[in-house]
Amino acid sequence: MTSKDSKLYRLFEMIPGILAWFTISFPIWGAFLVPRFVAYFVIAFLVYWLYQSFKSSILAVIGYQKIQTSLKTNWQEKLAADFKPNWLNPKDIHHVIIISSYKEPIDVIEMAFTSLSNQVDIDKKHLHLVLGQEARAGQENNQKTIDYFQAKYQHIFGSLTFTEHPAGLPGETAGKHSNEAFAAKYFKSKYINSKKFDIRNLTLTSCDVDTIFNPKYFSGLTYQFSKNPDRYYRFWQSPIFWHHNINSVPAPIRIIGTAGNVIHISNIQEPDGLFFNYSCYSSSYQLIDSVGYWDGDVIPEDWHIFLQTFFGSGGRTMVEPIFLPTIVDAPDGKNYFDALKNRYQQCVRHAWGATDIPYAISQAINHPEIPLVRRVLRVYKLIQTHFIWSSNWFILTLGTSLPVILNPQFFQTTIGFNLPRISNIILTICLLPLFVLIVLDWKLRPASQKKGLGNILRNILQWPLMPIATLALSVLPGLQSHTRLMLGKGLDYKTTQKKAV
Repeated sequence: MTSKDSKLYRLFEMIPGILAWFTISFPIWGAFLVPRFVAYFVIAFLVYWLYQSFKSSILAVIGYQKIQTSLKTNWQEKLAADFKPNWLNPKDIHHVIIISSYKEPIDVIEMAFTSLSNQVDIDKKHLHLVLGQEARAGQENNQKTIDYFQAKYQHIFGSLTFTEHPAGLPGETAGKHSNEAFAAKYFKSKYINSKKFDIRNLTLTSCDVDTIFNPKYFSGLTYQFSKNPDRYYRFWQSPIFWHHNINSVPAPIRIIGTAGNVIHISNIQEPDGLFFNYSCYSSSYQLIDSVGYWDGDVIPEDWHIFLQTFFGSGGRTMVEPIFLPTIVDAPDGKNYFDALKNRYQQCVRHAWGATDIPYAISQAINHPEIPLVRRVLRVYKLIQTHFIWSSNWFILTLGTSLPVILNPQFFQTTIGFNLPRISNIILTICLLPLFVLIVLDWKLRPASQKKGLGNILRNILQWPLMPIATLALSVLPGLQSHTRLMLGKGLDYKTTQKKAV
């Protein structure tokens, strides 16, 4: 067994930071010691980047078509038409939605409530909302929220539950992970243990207060849950877009969001099937219950709950896409620089998911009953994601120029002379799939976000900032998280500021 207190586990924690700093420094010291190896490494990475860029754009186009089809489908009618005897009866299926909140204003929390009340092709009495609040937010703040939502929504849904997560419980850190675990356990004690619901007929959805579900999301989820024979080993993931307030945030945040929005469509279609659920996702209640819910001391709960269930189920857990987009807020703030700060902190928190690497490696060692290839691929996907996150910018920029700048003699060789030229050609070709992603994102935006000449010009003229935006709001916060983990430093959970638009 590999415990968190062991030296081996500590070594596993250092992997993302060591890989990042080795890669960042390689073009510098490698330019003097092994310049040819640096050049070959950079070219190989550029070819990989070219492949990934075109793969993402192709899958995004396919995903766009699937979204259009899903939006036009009446999932209730499709379920009735396709229903087979071995499917789960849709009349028995209920959906539990946990909305985690900490001091958010009522108008922000209502974003999720309104989108749930607007669900179509489904009996809303089959939706059960749990608003998970934090005791540390204060009794006055929490009670005001409860009074408002209870008065307005108690007759719309099947049930409306309010929980108050106590502060400082043993073995817990503050955050969404511990809040929603407390809320899910409370719902089980109140409704499942009392036999009001059969846990086998329940889905469980995790989301934030600013989540805007597509009106057909839960009718689509009902269809997927009903038909899938492996429903108790599945997560369902929709593409998540920062479209709600995308034009009101600073350009660097908008750039990150535009690129990320459509890449999400691609990611949930990865042919290798190794993608993870993230941010807002659904699963069977039974699957989450089987592993004791979200770990109370792990901040990045989304990928981690997948890994908990993956190893807990003997490697049977997988994620399947639902092509009904979920809309959320891009990080914002009181002013321009406060918004940038909030986005930076959000990315630091997301990149802290590198803590899953030592967890996954240790679990892979401890679960020999899972086929070796399946275990290795899961660990590889984690390491690959975080390696690319904190290193790609440096390879694509400094790696293509530093070797020939620092070592003029190397520039006199054939490979040294051609390295900058090969790099420029490949990166120029990569602009084509980037253009595809930009167009698709624009086509997928709500009509309200595409109005006005000013919006159009802002979204066109922002792109020269892309290298700076990517470095400042994605790569550097990722590198900070990976470095803190390498040095054995902790991370405090900080909520991302949200406001209604």
